Amino acid sequence: MEKHDCVIIGTGPAGYTAAIYAARADLNPIIYTGLEPGGQLTTTNEVENFPGYPQGITGPAMMEELRQQAERFGTDIRFGMVTKTELSKIPGEYHKLTIDDSTEVLAKSVIIATGASAKYLGLESEKKMMGHGVSACAVCDGFFYKGKDVVVVGGGDTAAEEATYLAKLCPKVTLLVRRDQMRASQIMQQRVENTENIEILWNTETVEVLGDKTVSGVRVRNNQTGEEQDIPAEGFFVAIGHKPNTDIFKGQIDMDDTGYIITKPGTASTNLPGVFATGDAQDKIYRQAITAAGTGCMGALEAERYLQEHEEMVES
Repeated sequence: MEKHDCVIIGTGPAGYTAAIYAARADLNPIIYTGLEPGGQLTTTNEVENFPGYPQGITGPAMMEELRQQAERFGTDIRFGMVTKTELSKIPGEYHKLTIDDSTEVLAKSVIIATGASAKYLGLESEKKMMGHGVSACAVCDGFFYKGKDVVVVGGGDTAAEEATYLAKLCPKVTLLVRRDQMRASQIMQQRVENTENIEILWNTETVEVLGDKTVSGVRVRNNQTGEEQDIPAEGFFVAIGHKPNTDIFKGQIDMDDTGYIITKPGTASTNLPGVFATGDAQDKIYRQAITAAGTGCMGALEAERYLQEHEEMVES
C-alpha cells in the first residue's frame, strides 16, 4: 500500500493552491481530481474578480494554469475519486483513503478541498443555458448583467442576498418564491421588501428558461392558480443553496447540520490530527475563488507544520 506525507482531495482553487504550497515545501503531495477536475470554476465563463487577471480569464483556463503551476513544483496529479476514508484520531498515525472503490493509499496528512455543489432546479433548459445567462453566484457574475433585468429563484437568505446585490446593478430584479412566505431571516426579508426595484412573485415556480443562445426570459407558473406567464430577463440566478461535497467524511469529522466541515477558528484544522479542510467544503459564507485559494494555502502550511512536529516527536 502506498504511503504519502500529504494527500489532497479535490482540484479547485483550494486544492491546487494547497498543492503548490505543499510541493514547494517538499511534501511531495498527491492530489486526486475527483469527478470534476477544477471544481465549480470550470462552469464559469468569465472570472474578472480574481487578482492578477486585469483582462479577466475563463474559469477553465484559470484552472488549467493552476494545474500547470502545481505540476511545475512536482505535484502528482491523479485522476481518481476518493470514495471512502478511514481517518485516524491518533496524532502521527496514517489515514487510509480508498480511491475509486478499489485502491487504498495511506497519508500522514490529508487536505480536504472537495468543495460544494450549487443546487439547481433540474430543468433541461436551465442546464442548456448554464454559463449563457444561468448562474448560481450573483457576486461572481452579477457585473455582466449591469443594466439588464434578471430573475432570482429562491426563498432563503441566499436568495435575499443575491436579489439585493443584483438590485444595485440591474433595473429590475424579479424574485420567485415557491411558497407564500420566505424562509429568509426577518432582516433579510425587510431588505428585500424595502428595495424598490425587486418584485416578489409568491407561490411561483419556474417552468422553463427561455432563449436560444442566451437567456431571454423565464416562464413561470403560479402553483395556486396554474396560471403561466413569461418574464423578460437576460439573467437567471438560482439561489436555492449549496451542498458541500463532504458525505465521505460524515461520522468522522465535525460538521454543522448542513454538512460543512467545522475548522478551528482562524485555521484550516479539523477536530482530527493531520486533517485539514479548505475551500467551500468548510466555507458557507464567502464561497469565492480567492478565499478558497487562501484557505488552500493555510491547509498546506498547517500540514507542513504538523508533519514537522510529528517528525520531531518520532526523532525524540
